[in-house]
Amino acid sequence: MTDLISALFTTLQNNEMVRNRECIVKASKLVGEVLKVIQRHGYIGAFEYIENGRGGLYKIQLLGRINRSAPIRPHFSVAADEFEEFERRFLPGRGIGVIVVTTPKGVMSHEEAKKLHTGGRLLGYVY
Repeated sequence: MTDLISALFTTLQNNEMVRNRECIVKASKLVGEVLKVIQRHGYIGAFEYIENGRGGLYKIQLLGRINRSAPIRPHFSVAADEFEEFERRFLPGRGIGVIVVTTPKGVMSHEEAKKLHTGGRLLGYVY
């Protein structure tokens, strides 16, 4: 079984590097939620679910705004007040980029998790 989250971030990075306008990744509920977070922050355009009879696919419109996209392995557990350390580690500067976090309240960006004072597990980052 493949790690769909790692495949998502790697596919986004590779397709942005060669300036493709769209890409296709395997679908899951978690991948869909991660795509919603990345879309909310303006890094990708629209995405649609395509049923292929084997779990489905997501077709993602790329806007050319991603400079770096990568999964975070292992998925570190982070308390609500520990996000600063991981921002310094993974993002290039203050206020640039987004770390995608899965929390008990759902999948969200690290900024949203800080506002809600909730911790979670880091999935990946985009800037």
